[in-house]
Amino acid sequence: MTRSANLGFPRVGLHRELKKAQESYWKGDIDAAALHAVAKDLRARHWKLQQDAGIEVIPSNDFAYYDHVLDTSILVGAIPPRFVDITDPDQLYFGMARGTAAAPAMEMTKWFDTNYHFIVPELHEGQTFALNAAKPLAHYNEAKALGIDTRPVIVGPVTFLSLAKAKDEGLDTLDLIDQLIPVYADLLRQLAAAGAQWVQIDEPVLVLDLSDKQKSAFKKAYAALGKAGPKLLLTTYFGALLDNTELAATLPVAGLHIDLVRAPEQLDAVLAALPGDKVLSVGVVDGRNIWRTNLDTAFGFVARAWDKLGPDRLEIAPSCSLLHSPVDLDGETNLDAELKSWLAFAKQKLNEIAALTLAQKQGRGAAKLAFDASAAAAAAHKASPRIHKAAVKARSAEAIKLDRISGFLARRDKQRARFNLPSYPTTTIGSFPQTKEVREARAAFKKGLLDATGYDAFLEKETENTIRIQEEIGLDVLVHGEFERNDMVEYFGEQLDGFAFTKNGWVQSYGSRCVKPPVIFGDVSRPSAMTVRWSAFAASLTDRPMKGMLTGPVTILQWSFVRVDQPRSETCRQIGLAIRDEVVDLEKAGIGIIQIDEPALREGLPLRQRDWDAYLRWAVDCFRLSASGVEDDTQIHTHMCYAEFNDIMPAIAEMDADVISIETSRSAMELLEAFRDFKYPNEIGPGVWDIHSPRVPDQADMEVLMHKAAEGIPADQLWVNPDCGLKTRGWPEVKASLVNLVNAAKALRA
Repeated sequence: MTRSANLGFPRVGLHRELKKAQESYWKGDIDAAALHAVAKDLRARHWKLQQDAGIEVIPSNDFAYYDHVLDTSILVGAIPPRFVDITDPDQLYFGMARGTAAAPAMEMTKWFDTNYHFIVPELHEGQTFALNAAKPLAHYNEAKALGIDTRPVIVGPVTFLSLAKAKDEGLDTLDLIDQLIPVYADLLRQLAAAGAQWVQIDEPVLVLDLSDKQKSAFKKAYAALGKAGPKLLLTTYFGALLDNTELAATLPVAGLHIDLVRAPEQLDAVLAALPGDKVLSVGVVDGRNIWRTNLDTAFGFVARAWDKLGPDRLEIAPSCSLLHSPVDLDGETNLDAELKSWLAFAKQKLNEIAALTLAQKQGRGAAKLAFDASAAAAAAHKASPRIHKAAVKARSAEAIKLDRISGFLARRDKQRARFNLPSYPTTTIGSFPQTKEVREARAAFKKGLLDATGYDAFLEKETENTIRIQEEIGLDVLVHGEFERNDMVEYFGEQLDGFAFTKNGWVQSYGSRCVKPPVIFGDVSRPSAMTVRWSAFAASLTDRPMKGMLTGPVTILQWSFVRVDQPRSETCRQIGLAIRDEVVDLEKAGIGIIQIDEPALREGLPLRQRDWDAYLRWAVDCFRLSASGVEDDTQIHTHMCYAEFNDIMPAIAEMDADVISIETSRSAMELLEAFRDFKYPNEIGPGVWDIHSPRVPDQADMEVLMHKAAEGIPADQLWVNPDCGLKTRGWPEVKASLVNLVNAAKALRA
């Protein structure tokens, strides 16, 4: 019979229980046993929640303390040499993710086109693999002891090798497929011996442009794994299979999952290519966004698949793991009833899957209440006057000049004359530590326990203290510290029309880092200035240049739950106009250096190269729209996070920011090679301090990185800065690291 299935569930807990336990463990406040107890309770709670929702196929091993790709590195024994002497499993795991005093952390980058970060596997010439099956077996047996027979989830071998980084020149990670296959086969045999009848094996690279070598690796791997033990569900998501349809459909596995939310057009091609004995899992409930499913529309896809396959070869599932969704809408007591009726979090998505499955098994009448509520919500959303604003749409339709007044070289001369900075100027990316006191003051203000006057006084004191610290350390360009901000996207969304906010809508970004994305439900505009008060106040306290800090339109778009009733490009343009107004107001207030962060620009790049040009055109234009309203002597900065830049260097250059800062320390400046090879014309701040690790880098380490940066990039183009903002770090390590950073810059000048 047709089955309801889930592909993965959020790990952190409704109230971020996992995050709090992790950070307590890292601080030494609790031991490993206490951390594991919190995790075990979360797993049991989530398995039971799925069972109660009527989900028949429930995943296990989808839980990770930090990241599921890091878990896979541990699973197959791909331990970088610098960590092999760590014998304690927990210290090894978190050491690989966060670094140790002796060993820098592994590199981190974005999981396809999401805001989830994964730890990049490191592979070497002569790499060997060894199975460590403790976790997937333990989690399967843990659920079994609760009376729940789960389907274990693992990252597939071709995706693992495709995402891994070769640490030796000349090594192609895919050449290691022969060594890796036996490890996966052994794992599958052990899972089968434990009682697992099915295993979900995630191969999302199947929605990318594959090389012949990748296609060959798929055929080789699954020729062996398809008969190694349990039945395999080959899981794809985030896009369409397209030219990989026949490959995916004919691999010797028992089932295939496809994403019909991101790529509904692929259904017919997959149905035509699927052999007569395979199960098809149709992802018809959006695992990446929070809008309620239109059950009538979703049921149309289900019915088409059922008509072709019959009842015994069909599963109904979310488009991807629900990792990217908040846990439970029921906890959102602050949302108005109308808006809330348009939304669905992970728990509600399970109910939608169950309703679709019930309707397919017993007829739509059996799920009438769910279908009626879905239709009513869809009709109300379409008719709501709060979504569309004529004035916003009219302004967005206007032609606005995207170019700065002069080219970069002319602007650079005027900016150097204005700011008179030394060579290798030093700055930070924006935020400073959000201490316990800062968080408590914000919470007290929100609860009404601290009035606006008292809260402002507290923020002014924190800001002034941070400026004095920066002056004492000797930084050249200062920032105000951002103590008034809860999150780099949420803060702006709270001040823009067209946004709504949740109370517990947390999703994992990486490790213990959770974000609460805003909900963009309507047309976006800026009622009033958002940052001028704090930037101007900070500037009044110092003679040094003060940098205004903004989040760019593409990043606000990417890191929000975005409306789906109009093109993303139009929503982004509306945000770009709002940021443009803020940039102009900052300039009028005397702020001469303004940073517009776009860490999500590369993340938003479509997974298929055929779609890149269209995306980059509107994404770059939206950044230029936000930045082009100022005079030549106003210096525009931008910042980008971990990403592969090689393929989009022309677009980055076209953004025409005066200075770009990028995260490069974990890759030992390898990510800078794209800028070097492209001969990037503007100024660059390659990060010399990995702020995602508690490790304090030595001055010598920073000098080595900057010397690498200067190989092929003129010194007069280089800035010295950390990888990213400092809000998650503590003051002692921040001060020590920044002292080393400034001293490194002074040594370079000498």
